[in-house]
Amino acid sequence: MNDLPSPAAQAEHPKPSIDLGAVQSLRKLALFVIGALAVIVLLTGHSVWPDTIETGLHENIEMVGVALLFLAIAGRTWCSLYISGRKKSEVVALGPYSISRNPLYVFSFIGAAGAGAQFGSFSAAIAATLLTWVVFSIVVRKEERFLAERFGETYLAYKARVPRFWPNFRLWRNVDTLEIRPRMVVQTFIDACVFLAAIPLAEGIEMAQAAGWLPVLWLVP
Repeated sequence: MNDLPSPAAQAEHPKPSIDLGAVQSLRKLALFVIGALAVIVLLTGHSVWPDTIETGLHENIEMVGVALLFLAIAGRTWCSLYISGRKKSEVVALGPYSISRNPLYVFSFIGAAGAGAQFGSFSAAIAATLLTWVVFSIVVRKEERFLAERFGETYLAYKARVPRFWPNFRLWRNVDTLEIRPRMVVQTFIDACVFLAAIPLAEGIEMAQAAGWLPVLWLVP
């Protein structure tokens, strides 16, 4: 069972100096800009591995990437069952949040790797993951400040116990029942499905390059 203070008790804490909504908006803007720049770079680059059935490596990287995309969508939706609508009102420390303070972001890293892999390149998958990690590492520090100001010692104790990103499965805690906000869960699922846009985007670029409509200026492993 959750032994944390009730939302009503936690709401008595002073209002934080950080606007969490503004932080989230900044995160979305940063990811959009990085994604746009990545697409511009990939328009003139191509995987060093030939996109042929004979070699197979290019296709295998893409298929692993597809699996990562669906894992990211499922994982983010699962996390939303616990966190949706609760982030500002209580310290959520159950389910995925009992083993990682930011499991939604962890699944975003997985989704970024899957999106990069759609270009048949290990380098693109790694670069996408690292860039996403950089953005979230900056954002999460502001969120931690918000939560510390909002919930005080309750959050600080949780922060000291649970790792920021990499999960510690030995800390797993859960409950038999959850109060779920369906609208927010569905919205998280829809938002996560944006990762799938990497599939037709990568295929479209590869087809344009094969037809000679786009130049290939460099190859990446």
